[in-house]
This record gives sequence, C-alpha cells and structure tokens, in this order.
Amino acid sequence: MAPSAGEPRLSFVFNLAKIAGQGEDSDPILRDGRELGLVAVFDGMGGAGGTVYETPDGPRTGAYLASRLARDIVEQRMLELLDPEWNLDGAAAAADLERSVQAALQSRLAELDAPASGLRSRLLRALPTTMALVALQRREPGGARWACHLLWAGDSRAYVFQPGLGAHQLTVDDIRDRGDAMANLREDSVVSNAMSADTEFVVHHRKIELTAPFLVIAATDGCFGYVPSPMHFEHLVLAALRDAPDTDSWSAAVQAAVSAVTGDDAAMATLGVGADHNGFRELFAQRTAEVERRWVAPLDDLDADVRERERELDALRTALRKRQAQLWAAYKPGYERYLGPADTRETP
Repeated sequence: MAPSAGEPRLSFVFNLAKIAGQGEDSDPILRDGRELGLVAVFDGMGGAGGTVYETPDGPRTGAYLASRLARDIVEQRMLELLDPEWNLDGAAAAADLERSVQAALQSRLAELDAPASGLRSRLLRALPTTMALVALQRREPGGARWACHLLWAGDSRAYVFQPGLGAHQLTVDDIRDRGDAMANLREDSVVSNAMSADTEFVVHHRKIELTAPFLVIAATDGCFGYVPSPMHFEHLVLAALRDAPDTDSWSAAVQAAVSAVTGDDAAMATLGVGADHNGFRELFAQRTAEVERRWVAPLDDLDADVRERERELDALRTALRKRQAQLWAAYKPGYERYLGPADTRETP
C-alpha cells in the first residue's frame, strides 16, 4: 500500500514477549494507504499448541510457529484482496483466509514431520493461533466515510475508539462459556474456535461504517485480559495518549502500562485516521476525563478500600495467632497436669 498523503494519520505497533525470543504472539500487521488500512494481530495458543518442534532456528512451540505463519499468509492474501477500486467482499475474504491459512498450516505441519501424539483431547491442536483483523476501505476518494471489515477467529479483539463515544469492541470472543466482556475477565474460558492445522475453524466477518476521525486497534488478550474491567482498558489507552507528547511516547506508555499488569505475551496494532497525535489528544481529552471520573476512579477507590481492609484483616489474623499462642501457653500447664512430661501409656 502506498503511504497516506495529505490526511493526518498516526500508527504504532508493539509485540511484548514475556520471555525474550519465545513469545507466541507474532509481530502485528500494520498497513496504511491513502484509501486503505489494515491492522491485525495473531496469538499462538500456548496451551493447546504447546507441542515443541525442532526447527532450523531451534526448538519452537506449535503456537510460536502458527502465529507467524498465519500472519504472513493473511498479510499476503489481504493485500491481494484489498483493492481501492472496489469494495471488499468480506464473506469471500473470510472463506479465502480459512482455506489459505489452513492449507499453509497443514503444509508446515507435514514439513515438521512430528510424530503423532498418543494424547486425545479436544484441547490439543496442531499449530493453533487466534486472529483479529481490521480492513479499512475509504468510501469516496478523499472522503471521511470508511467501510470497516472485521475478520477474526479466537479471542483476540478489534476495537474502534471514537471521539465523544469512547471504545467499542468490534469482535466477539470465540470462547466456550460466552459472557460479556466483564464476565470474560473473571472466567478463564476455553477458546472454542481458532485457526489450526488439524481442526476445522471459522473466520468470522462483519462490516460496519465509520466516519473519521477514529482509532482502530487490534490486540491480543495479553493487552486487555489482565485489567480490572473493560473501562480500565479504554482508560489505559486514552490516559497514555493524554500524557504522551508524541506517538512514540504514546506507544511506549501503553507498553509500560500493559507490561505492569499482564501475565501473557501482548501485541497491539493501532491506526488513527483523520487526525494527528495532538489532534487525537484534543479529541479524546473530554472522554478520557469522563472515563476516569465516572468509571475508573470509583472502582479504583473501592479496590483500594478492599485492599486496605484485607491488610487490616491479615494484621488481625496475625494478632489472633499470637494471642492464641500466649493464652495457650498460660493455660496449657493446668490442662496437661495429669499427662506428665510425656504420655507413656501403651497402645493396645
């Protein structure tokens, strides 16, 4: 894609590995053209894809290999399918990605020549990975209206952030015990649909209309799955924007905030259309303050109260154990008066 010209934009990506060189998220996709945009993330599923394969680069898990191969195939196919002269056929694109990715994963699995596992479980998969992708096509040359296509499999997510309206989740998590975004934070449910070499999967598609300015974000669950609430994820992104003098600083601040709470690898791709960094700071200033005042601060205040009560309770439990020992020491001599120094009675 040719770089955008004339219209203000911003973008950044990151990929944070818990263990350097072994992260199972791939580097995100970020493509930014005058009439087109593409962001996507891929999260290799370490539990289901924990099998280790020998490769020329050393031992690699199936999850590590899957996310990177899927990324390359999806980027190649989407660059061929996206055309600024016609509207993307989202259903056809989803079917194309299903075929292309599974064929590539199956071919790679055959190349690895791994012995068949003796384990049988619906939780085990060969080369499994999630995907969340946002494809943008401008409706009219130079216009503000955009077609936004969402394509996904698994529990990675796509979001749009709109001035005055805030964050909106655009994809539906493929999990066995499906709840809303808050329930999904409390329940560690099994992923029910993901790309893999040995099981059928579905690439979902939906389409919405957007009017610039807006931010689109694709993120793996390491970014949003360890915050206290969905409101906290929106605040994490927007507070970092508010406090950052430029886009590189914004990216660094989001990475620091995610790293402070996450228990997983974390990857994110962000593309802003219709404003530059300072423009988005101004556009989201009121929303940032509202999220902080109306939702995040009340929850954080209550959480601080709970933590303080828990500290007090721990201190009371410690005091109880200490007092219990003191009183027992004073009571014990009389209680054991007839036991003597040791109970030497024979057991029949």
